Amino acid sequence: MTLRAAVRSLRSQQVLQTVLGALRDSNRHSFRIVHYSIQSNHVHLIVEADSRASLSTGMRGLAVRLARRVNRLLFRRGRLWADRWHGQPLTSPRQVRNALVYVLQNHRKHAALVLGAKLDPLSSAEWFNGFAEPLPAGFRSIGPPLTRASRTWLLQYGWRRHGRIRLAEAPRRL
Repeated sequence: MTLRAAVRSLRSQQVLQTVLGALRDSNRHSFRIVHYSIQSNHVHLIVEADSRASLSTGMRGLAVRLARRVNRLLFRRGRLWADRWHGQPLTSPRQVRNALVYVLQNHRKHAALVLGAKLDPLSSAEWFNGFAEPLPAGFRSIGPPLTRASRTWLLQYGWRRHGRIRLAEAPRRL
């Protein structure tokens, strides 16, 4: 899932904790944020939902929660999101692996944001156990763990059929 914002401040220190809190508070029993990456004007997510209705409700709730909190923090009104969320159903182990690389290594597409970093601290990389190499010494994702464990075979094990993710791997288009 991708949510594109009409503002370019999602990674700022002022806004970041608000975004992380909204992501954490959006997890439900039937809607789970499994991985995320926060960029300056968009958020990439890998989510699981028990049904189409749960997915729609969960994404709508997340978008509203984020918009209200960020708008309140920035003393602004109006639309935060540039458009509706964009989603791609993941149905094969290769698609899931590619999506994991895309989300967890997305900072490599935006190199000016995190120069020389192997991993992005504004992602769920710290809590991902599928990297081929150990995490760099001292690496920490910013904020407390806010993701939920996957319940599907594809996200837990299936994607590993195509190999663990290397720290130097760069994302391809989904």
